[in-house]
Amino acid sequence: MYSNVFYRHRNACEKEKDMTKTITLRLNEERYLRFRQLAEEDNRPLSNFIETAVLRYIEDQGYVDEFEMSEIRENIELNESLIRGMRDAETGKGKFV
Repeated sequence: MYSNVFYRHRNACEKEKDMTKTITLRLNEERYLRFRQLAEEDNRPLSNFIETAVLRYIEDQGYVDEFEMSEIRENIELNESLIRGMRDAETGKGKFV
C-alpha cells in the first residue's frame, strides 16, 4: 500500500546514514604538525587518528570510576533528590533546561 516514492525516500535515507561525512577542521601549523606526527607514529591516516582520539575522549568522559560511583551511592541526599527528579519528570512537573 506504500507508494514507490515512500520506498525510494526510505532507501535514500538508509543509504545516507551509511555514508561517511566530511568536515573541515582548522588547525594552526604547530597543532597540525603534532597531530600528523602522532598519526604517523600510530600508523594511521590523520583523519582516523583524530576520530579515534575524539571517541576515546568521549568514552573517558562518559564514565565514572569506582571511587566516584561509591561516593554517589553513599550520598543519601543526592539519591533522594535524583529520585524526586525522576518522579517529577515522569509526571511532567517542572521544565527541562
